[in-house]
Amino acid sequence: MKASMYAQKKILIIGGTGTIGRYLTAELLLHNPSVIRIFSRDEYKQFEMQQEFQEYKNIRYLIGDVRDENRLLRAMEEIDYVFHLAAMKHVPACEYNPFEAVQTNVLGTQNVIQCALTMGVKKVLFTSTDKAIAPTNTYGATKLTAERLISAAQYQKGPKHTIFSSVRFGNVMGSRGSVIPLFLKQMKEKGKVTVTDKSMLRYMMTPTQAISLMLEANEMAQGGEVFVLKMPIIKLSDLIEVLVEEVTKKCLISSKVEIQQIGLRPGEKMYEELMTEDEIRIAHEMENMYIINSPYAGRAYYKETYPIQHIPTVSYEEAIDKEMLREWILREQLIK
Repeated sequence: MKASMYAQKKILIIGGTGTIGRYLTAELLLHNPSVIRIFSRDEYKQFEMQQEFQEYKNIRYLIGDVRDENRLLRAMEEIDYVFHLAAMKHVPACEYNPFEAVQTNVLGTQNVIQCALTMGVKKVLFTSTDKAIAPTNTYGATKLTAERLISAAQYQKGPKHTIFSSVRFGNVMGSRGSVIPLFLKQMKEKGKVTVTDKSMLRYMMTPTQAISLMLEANEMAQGGEVFVLKMPIIKLSDLIEVLVEEVTKKCLISSKVEIQQIGLRPGEKMYEELMTEDEIRIAHEMENMYIINSPYAGRAYYKETYPIQHIPTVSYEEAIDKEMLREWILREQLIK
């Protein structure tokens, strides 16, 4: 069996107390790392995570903000791999507080880059979003800018050896602040669901799928790429139907659920995209992902790593089967 690249290595997860951070921590612990440092600004979430992983002695918890470069510098001492998950991600909050989003998502990412170079980190993986494609809101615009900072860092790093790359994915089922926990809470407490538009389509994947592909991308990264995970499309109407059926079946609610459409919020799209038309033309297609080379590196830089380039087939219309969606929700134990 191939030895893990994370065995006996030191790992920093920035924004590690979120849903993705917890799933990532659980997976990385299976690879026998020397230490995992969890860096976040919420002490209560860190307390909860300590209870969840209390049997592990190789996890350290650091209170800090990605905006604080000095604190970030200390967190990266002797670190091998950095996963940058921290972000302001709620669309309405970013719209109402745009400069706060800039400070966390853009300036915070630049702090990560500078600290990683200073401390000689081996690899940095930044998590981006499908909302960075042709952004119509502050959140998407700041994540697109952060993506570009990561790709440019690979080109501008000079003699430093740190490898920077990004992974781009959509909604993760059950993540904090996402629609599934929100819908479940509304059903149980109010007997209704407020939805922007039932005909809306969204890219959505399970946490397990997201983590698996993140680690695969990080292992492959040569520097400057954006890895675009192949995500299934979910119809919002199918998602609501499955949740209502399963919640009713489990007797978690006693009355019929009312579905109330409230219209798009500021900055929201009806349909998300994986890549721009220009990106599709230069992307490599792998079994589980697309790979967009850094615009700052020549094609020859990647030719020995990735297969021959061709224009991928990207579908924006075919939603997954409703029963498959149900299977994923139940398997991930998202209804409680």
